[in-house]
Amino acid sequence: MLEAQKATQIEACKNSAKLPVKAPSKADTGDKLEAKNLFSYRKYWAQRFGIAPFLPMSREEMDLLGWDSCDVILVTGDAYVDHPSFGMAIIGRLLEAQGFRVGIIAQPEWSNPEAFMALGKPNLYFGITGGNMDSMVNRYTADKRVRHNDSYTPNDEGGKRPDRSVIVYSQRCREAYKDTPIVVGGIEASLRRTAHYDYWSDKVRRSVLIDSKADILLYGNAERAVVELTHRIAAGEHPKEIQDIRGTVYARKFTPEGWTVADMTAIDDENDLHHIPDRAEARKKLREADKDKIAVRLPSYEEVIADKALYAQASRVVHLESNAGNARAMVQGHGDRDIWINPPPIPLTTPEMDGVFDLNYQRAPHPVYGDAKLAAWDMIRFSVNIMRGCFGGCSFCSITEHEGRVIQSRSEESILKEIEDIRDKVDGFTGQITDMGGPTANMYRMACKDDNIQKVCRRLSCVYPDVCKNLDTSHESLIQLYRKARNIEGVKKISVQSGLRYDIAVKSPTYIKELVTHHVGGYLKIAPEHTEERALSKMMKPGIGTYERFKSMFDAAAKKAGKELYLIPYFIAAHPGCEDEDMMNLAVWLKQNGFRADQVQNFIPSPMALSTAMYHSERNPLRPIRRHSGEIVKTAKGVKQRRLHKAFLRYHDPENWPVLREALRELGRADLIGPGKKHLVPSYQPIGTGDNKPGAKGYAKKKDQKSFFTTHAGQGRRRADEAASSRPVDGPAAARKSPDGPSGNARSNNKPAGARKSSRGKPSGQRRRIRT
Repeated sequence: MLEAQKATQIEACKNSAKLPVKAPSKADTGDKLEAKNLFSYRKYWAQRFGIAPFLPMSREEMDLLGWDSCDVILVTGDAYVDHPSFGMAIIGRLLEAQGFRVGIIAQPEWSNPEAFMALGKPNLYFGITGGNMDSMVNRYTADKRVRHNDSYTPNDEGGKRPDRSVIVYSQRCREAYKDTPIVVGGIEASLRRTAHYDYWSDKVRRSVLIDSKADILLYGNAERAVVELTHRIAAGEHPKEIQDIRGTVYARKFTPEGWTVADMTAIDDENDLHHIPDRAEARKKLREADKDKIAVRLPSYEEVIADKALYAQASRVVHLESNAGNARAMVQGHGDRDIWINPPPIPLTTPEMDGVFDLNYQRAPHPVYGDAKLAAWDMIRFSVNIMRGCFGGCSFCSITEHEGRVIQSRSEESILKEIEDIRDKVDGFTGQITDMGGPTANMYRMACKDDNIQKVCRRLSCVYPDVCKNLDTSHESLIQLYRKARNIEGVKKISVQSGLRYDIAVKSPTYIKELVTHHVGGYLKIAPEHTEERALSKMMKPGIGTYERFKSMFDAAAKKAGKELYLIPYFIAAHPGCEDEDMMNLAVWLKQNGFRADQVQNFIPSPMALSTAMYHSERNPLRPIRRHSGEIVKTAKGVKQRRLHKAFLRYHDPENWPVLREALRELGRADLIGPGKKHLVPSYQPIGTGDNKPGAKGYAKKKDQKSFFTTHAGQGRRRADEAASSRPVDGPAAARKSPDGPSGNARSNNKPAGARKSSRGKPSGQRRRIRT
């Protein structure tokens, strides 16, 4: 009986899983982009087993659920947390809602295939992901040093995932069950879907689809792709044969009949990469071609290895073909095969977003972890994600490449219901929602004013160099959401911790007032990233003047609300296009404004980012690439120069003073060395710091060194060297204003100097005595 019903369900899958895919073209601008609703598929026969409390991680859990096998097994580099902020939970629960039995193998021991056999052989496929982060970014610092902690591992323990996890996990799954299909996805696979520069090995690597030997790759937020793919595999298709699903990458050895491939590898002519190359014969051929069967050929893997200019070309084309409304399929040669990258997935509608976030999450780590601490879970356990996507287009950020530029927002009802669920179900809730945002705090329900314009647009950013006139920047929906959320019984405070896009916030004084009055406790994070236009233009970030306008509005709103609030600006060091002089001017600006960067990190060239293409090729893919002309981008690559740029952000640290003094002299700015308020660093070196400590070159121990203290009005009693380094500066940045044009790496945790409480008038015993 069961087998007969199973056969009937499989036949139903064959009829319901077929989804005709139409590649949109410019001729389609009058039609809406449509896709089959995520929740409209006929459920798989295994739905009879019901909903699992947690997706099983062992055979014992499977036995309790009455399962003899899993239909899909997800392998992940993260600990399993059943929460919609974790990719494996979203995909697992979504497939469960389609009727499939889904098991999870989290952070398996990868030296042999045994751990990958823990749940048995899956009926349909293994789904492989490196986790919420690229495994190399997770494992290594910007200086390529091994990290000793991992926020996605119990008790913050490092070393629980391999380098390039997607490749390693895929190999072990293949060893465990040779004939089982393998589907790779998640951010690591998504950002490595084409030939890409790998910073940690300092070379261009093949598409991860090729290196992992997977059957198919899903990129971006893959709900649509994974649901359709799974139903079609269940209906009997092999993933290698499924080549028409948006948001997928597959390999083939020939161009199918009826397709026209536009060659975008030429960089010697004057073609504008927004269009097909300006060659009469090619243009005629494309005019006559089927608009739904046009693909763009990228420079091959072999070509981008040999020619950095072609690497920059490939990067530029990939980013120009990222709008679901007009993107074409892309083809890139890898030896005797081509990888085909289908157009991006169509964004989810608001009802579909609600459906994904309203699935049966337990909102907790799997019980197998017991009382172990999970830093990533602790960070988001009382937060609410209200939207996806980012149209900012910052060149160093991976959000756009993964989630897309179109904002996908949840409904008010769904968001408010989740807040109530946190209140009622999550242990330890004290009344505070720690964050209500997303990739960016203030893009909720923002969109292009005209769908037809959006479908043909190929801008890399909606807000750079200026906010697009077609972008609806109204914050009204977000303001109303804030107010309704604050009125929920049991909610005492709602904070906004997500990074704020201040260049669109300045367009809504009402929003800034609402934010400051109700949702900022003491500090607000924003990311100007730099002060110099030369660097900002490569980051696609607004000029520092926009930050100063926002700060003025923020301070005025705080004063009116009777609150003492501060901005925490994030800055990035050693970004392509940023020279030593730019970092010096940034350091002068920091000191002049009383900021001391605490958490400082250099730019990390993450796979697929435009900034990474700049770093590797020293070309600017934000503009058309030319073989013998075009902009050359100077980049800090050597360890010495990258550390110098980092040192400028921590100008106040005596350990950095020797290298900064040397750099200032080389830049012809020795006038910034000295004890006065106009100086950046002092001319002396405190004992025990920098080059004035045992073992350092030129160190000489001074006898009879006496302790001394200094007291400065408004700053209290502090060490002399510390006091000297914090005096205001009258440098070039004080008079200079940069013109106006997520991932800042430097953070100032301290209040501006003028905001520090004075210790004058206190008994000396109450002052902190620091021996020098």
